[in-house]
Amino acid sequence: MKTLDLFFRVVKQDALLLACSLFLLMVLALAFVGIHYTGYTYDQISDASLLRPSRAHWFGTDLNGHDLLTRTLFGAQISLFVASAGTIVSLTVGVTYGMISGYAGGRVDNVMMRLVEIIYSLPTLVLVIVLVTSLEGSVTEFLKAMGLSRVSPRLVLIVVFLGLTQWLTMARIIRGQVLVLKQQAFVQASLALGQSHVRILWKHLFPNLSGIIVVYLTLTIPSIMLDESFMSFLGVGVQPPLASWGTLVSDAASLINPIKLYWWMLIFPGGLMTLTLLALNFLGDGLRDVLDPRARNKT
Repeated sequence: MKTLDLFFRVVKQDALLLACSLFLLMVLALAFVGIHYTGYTYDQISDASLLRPSRAHWFGTDLNGHDLLTRTLFGAQISLFVASAGTIVSLTVGVTYGMISGYAGGRVDNVMMRLVEIIYSLPTLVLVIVLVTSLEGSVTEFLKAMGLSRVSPRLVLIVVFLGLTQWLTMARIIRGQVLVLKQQAFVQASLALGQSHVRILWKHLFPNLSGIIVVYLTLTIPSIMLDESFMSFLGVGVQPPLASWGTLVSDAASLINPIKLYWWMLIFPGGLMTLTLLALNFLGDGLRDVLDPRARNKT
């Protein structure tokens, strides 16, 4: 609660953070509420192909006659879902791994950190692409057996594997913080009182890590969103009729030619994605400057 109170106080006092927060809230509102008032559905095909922006289609239409505003807002849903769900996976693994490594120390810490360094050396995005494409068939059969045939297997794999590639930095940051915190008097007192290691980790150490977790939460979301967009741009991400900002930008890029420029296809989804990424990064940087205890002590 203290971290949340500090978060809201910081946002209210900083004009840039406030603007970024309001913009992100607007994007969320448009993506999940405004999309129901565009007058079209995300998979509605028509003969109105590649129309310029007009009163009937505010963002114009794409090659298949989809309303681009609706597709852009639906793409925001997919991109934000992948980024948020992947971030939850990343934070769960990274925070748990880093806390255990830092608290255990010694040989356990050395082995766990060597494993992190090995994974760091791998081309993780290439590995994700290979795993997603190779496991899609197996996951499809599994989802059908579970009665979840409407769930996109590729979307599930993208969320899981992108989340599992972004936890490394979080683990190292948390491990470093725990190495410092476990030397503090309150931890030593808890050990002297006979409290269990699990209780010390989650009741004493975890609350003191909440500030840095909030910061890296806002920095991990744009990172995963960018990776998903890159995969979709390459054609190995979200598949039609679903759409993400990456697939929309990819569709626009395929229509670029020296004779006719369908600018609205690129400007609207690409611009909204860029502004969202900027807002998330500014928010993360601002919160890092304020929530970092060392930065607060200097001020």
